[in-house]
Amino acid sequence: MPHFTVHISETALDGHAEDGLIRGLADAVGSVYGERFGKLVAVDLIGIPPHRRGTGGAVTGQAAPNVTLSLREAAYRHPQVPDAPARLIAAITDAVAAVLGEEVRDQTTVGLLSVPEGRSGVGGRVA
Repeated sequence: MPHFTVHISETALDGHAEDGLIRGLADAVGSVYGERFGKLVAVDLIGIPPHRRGTGGAVTGQAAPNVTLSLREAAYRHPQVPDAPARLIAAITDAVAAVLGEEVRDQTTVGLLSVPEGRSGVGGRVA
C-alpha cells in the first residue's frame, strides 16, 4: 500500500488544506500508476509547531512540507511506468503547491522510500 507521511508546519494545516493534501497526494500517485492505484494511498499529516521547525539552523515560519512516500521497490522500476520516480516527485510537488500555493513549491522536499519485496505486510501477513 502506498503510504505518505507529510511533516509540515501546523500553521499550514487550516482545516481545509488537510482534505486537499490527502486528495491531491492520492491523485498524484494515481496520475502515475492509474486511478485504481491512487485509491490505495494512505496519508498521514503531521503538524509541527512553528517554533519547532527550522531550516538552515534557524527557526522558520515557512510551511516547508517534507513529503515521504513509502512504496514497494518494484513500483519505482515498473516497466509500464517509465521514469516513475521523476514523475512521482513532480506530481507530488505539484499537488502540494496546488493546495498550499506556489510559494511552497521551492520549500517542498520529497523522498521516495522503497520497501523490498517480502518486507511489508497487511493484516499480520507478509504481502
